[in-house]
Amino acid sequence: MSPQPPAPHIYDMTGFRVREHRLEVPVDWDDPHRFGAIEVFAREIVDPVRAGEDLPLLLFLQGGPGGAGPRPMPAAGWWLTALRTHRVVLLDQRGTGRSSRVDGRVISGFDDAATAADYLSCFRQDSIVLDAEHLRRTVFGGRRWSTLGQSYGGFLTLAYLSRHAHALDACYVTGGLPGVEATAEEVYTRTYPRQLARCSELARTFPGDVQVLDRVADEVAGGGVALPDGSALTVRRLQMLGMPLGMSTGIDDLHWLLDTALDADGRVSAAFAAEVAHRTSFDTNPLYAVLQEVIYHQGRRAGGWAAAAEQAQHPEYAPDERPLQLTGEAILPFMYDEIPALRPFKAVAEELASRTHWPRLYDPQVLAANEVPVAAVQYFDDPYVDLDLALGTAAGMGNTQVWVTNEYLHDGLRVHGDTILPRLIDLAGGRWTVTGR
Repeated sequence: MSPQPPAPHIYDMTGFRVREHRLEVPVDWDDPHRFGAIEVFAREIVDPVRAGEDLPLLLFLQGGPGGAGPRPMPAAGWWLTALRTHRVVLLDQRGTGRSSRVDGRVISGFDDAATAADYLSCFRQDSIVLDAEHLRRTVFGGRRWSTLGQSYGGFLTLAYLSRHAHALDACYVTGGLPGVEATAEEVYTRTYPRQLARCSELARTFPGDVQVLDRVADEVAGGGVALPDGSALTVRRLQMLGMPLGMSTGIDDLHWLLDTALDADGRVSAAFAAEVAHRTSFDTNPLYAVLQEVIYHQGRRAGGWAAAAEQAQHPEYAPDERPLQLTGEAILPFMYDEIPALRPFKAVAEELASRTHWPRLYDPQVLAANEVPVAAVQYFDDPYVDLDLALGTAAGMGNTQVWVTNEYLHDGLRVHGDTILPRLIDLAGGRWTVTGR
């Protein structure tokens, strides 16, 4: 690794000043020479009026896995609220965005799936936290900071608290407290029924859409709907349109997509097929798929595909069932055959799924003794992060408070950050308390 990162690139946008940071980190922090170094990128933003002030730091831990940090826009976003009091750091997690990106070309460069799996095992929570620590020490002089973790960012938060709590002033989590000991199998056992509930909500809100979706599925099942690359759309891939149903706009967005799914002659439109291909492509975030179950693995496990095993217990998800049920945040083996961006990952994904021993990600004893103020919001109807698991984690952590609400869904921070973030800051600071459960 280079001893000093290059000088930051600085420029102004409407409402904030940007400083861009690049630094080298080892792929494998335990064996820096094995895979060499990669680059990690972070974008620091600050109110230009306060750019010269010694403001507290807020590190944003992006959802995912495989998610790049948000690209801030001047008009809206939770960061506008945060910039009133903080200097905000937006990290592109390793393998994403402007950090050294992992895609099919990178994975195709490995001679065997086992070595590629060893490489990708270095892209979980533990390594991302070590990258953040290197950034904090190297770029920000070792100053402590607070963290804001959205979704998978909550997983990162627990890993951070387990290893480097001394670096943290406070932690805020939105829709992302995982079960500290929960396996991927347990998570899917709990979240599959929640996804079915969201499908039922779609049917209650837009009953006509269910009929349209079934007509589309019947035509797709006959093999008559082509994607832009010439391959046939399958019903299994069509079911992936349910992934965003846990978001606040997910049902409405799907409604408008189905609004033009059929041409005047009642056949599936080419524009609809193209949009399905785009929404289910993973072109920009293949690690989201490849690491989706890997982020739960700790200690010994039996091996196998957790979501696929759980879906097999729900015959209502069969592609030939009507009404057609849409799947949620689940990655299934067929995707590595049908989706071009994932095909290079097929062998390594199978290797990762088969592995039966994994390093620990969280330390329950350290978390139980935690003294860093932690404030989390969990959403009652969230199909991605189980509420009971989240509350169990909070009960076993020191100095942790949880606000449970049905006012928002999984993307609450994105759409209502101006309300949620100040409330979490007040909750952690003792200026607001939760009542009830």
